[in-house]
Amino acid sequence: MAAWAGEDSRDTPVGGVDEPAVHPAGTPQARCLETGQPVTDSVVTAALAGHPADRAHPVGLLGEGVHSYLGAPLRTRGSVLGLAGFYRRGRTRPYEQDDLTLAAELAARAAISVDNARHYRREHHASLTLQHSLLPHALPRLSAVDLASRYLPADTEAGVGGDWFDAIPLSGLRVALLVGDVPGTGLQAAATMGRLRTAVRTLAGLDLLPEEVLAHLDELVSRTSDESADEQDPATGTTCLYAVYDPVSCRCTAARAGHPPPALLTPDGRARLIDLPAGPPLGLGGLQPYESATVDLPAGSVLTMYTDGLLKEGRGYGDTDARTGRLLASLNLAGPALEDICDRVADTLPPDGPQDDVALLLARVHALPEDRVASWEFPSDSSVVARARALTRAQLAEWGMSELDFNTGLVVSELVTNAVRYGGRGPVGLRLLRDDSLICEVSDRSNTSPRIRRAATTEEGGRGLFLVAQFTKSWGARYMPQGKTVWAEQIPQPEQPAPETDEQALLAMFDDPD
Repeated sequence: MAAWAGEDSRDTPVGGVDEPAVHPAGTPQARCLETGQPVTDSVVTAALAGHPADRAHPVGLLGEGVHSYLGAPLRTRGSVLGLAGFYRRGRTRPYEQDDLTLAAELAARAAISVDNARHYRREHHASLTLQHSLLPHALPRLSAVDLASRYLPADTEAGVGGDWFDAIPLSGLRVALLVGDVPGTGLQAAATMGRLRTAVRTLAGLDLLPEEVLAHLDELVSRTSDESADEQDPATGTTCLYAVYDPVSCRCTAARAGHPPPALLTPDGRARLIDLPAGPPLGLGGLQPYESATVDLPAGSVLTMYTDGLLKEGRGYGDTDARTGRLLASLNLAGPALEDICDRVADTLPPDGPQDDVALLLARVHALPEDRVASWEFPSDSSVVARARALTRAQLAEWGMSELDFNTGLVVSELVTNAVRYGGRGPVGLRLLRDDSLICEVSDRSNTSPRIRRAATTEEGGRGLFLVAQFTKSWGARYMPQGKTVWAEQIPQPEQPAPETDEQALLAMFDDPD
């Protein structure tokens, strides 16, 4: 609610803000709302008796006496949102038909503006809610990396973008790190971001190489565009950076689709960009294939992944080299805590905030200690199964995990036997990884996908992988440029104390029922 009665009324507090407006029946305001048509009448200043003295009323601003009133409904989309009231001092110049027409037009324009603002705020709130629900609520706690993140929204007038980040645990204690940026703002960008994030998590679960993940995403976006020739998939032009870190080899393999390269802060305090092959944004992958690069990461290094909003100035990119230099300088001067590094990187943004949403993901990498890794290589011969089982038993005893002897022996026997029979003529690799869980990995030179068979009761084989699945928490396979690795994970269970013998219960079992 606002009122204006000349310069003298400027900054005068007006009553009724954030309060329900009540118009008794028979008043001109009530008739206006009921009929949905402009009305004219007269109002008396004395009718304001009881109005709070510290709040002005339009009639009160006109002084004592009887004044002319014109009410016009704020009507749009078939409903009345409210009304606009016009007051004129005295009754010497009452409102005429031309005034009603003009007031109705002004009120209609105001109603459209108010309604558009309502819909925009509702959509903006829905976009924020959707995007925040799709972003990770809490980053996972992983032994391979320590994680920290920031999501820095742009100015509210710019709307919500489709930036996102994610960290996905993979087999073999590895972790996939991801940042992406969907073009556009608003509800559609947020929904598109959620669709792509779900697709990435599904592809990551298949243990694909980074360039294969991007190729499948590009195919997904391109195929959707072909289905509707008149409309382009809103995901077209999305940029993405996908990296996989292995704490055993301390290597990171990454690929990017039109995305800025990540920055690396090494333990000696030096920051640099990682040189990655530049692939096209999603939906434009027909231009060239995606390629990945592998780099060694010293333990304790910090991998910094971000969206391009961190490099923008004003409405454009400005001097990208200068912005990148500020990013690297902020990493060089940052303290050891990841949260402090996030804050220092955020301080490089313009004082009035970013012009585009910024997603920031930091990962301090760790190496799995050598005493938690055991690996062997065997010739492709059935006689090695017993030796593999014996080596596994000895290693579990050294790690103090002898309670897993039976289950792990079954897993090793089945996986090594399958590798010897179906894995080609190359050597067979066996690796054990000890962390919060025990991971058994068997590698061979074949790309044949293992699958569980439902053996019939009369069959003597075909139950191996079924038993592996029953005796482990999870299992799966991942593929390498040459060959594959089948893995199975077990969670050690704390030893349960043996129950005390109930002598009476034992005797009752042998009581004569007669």
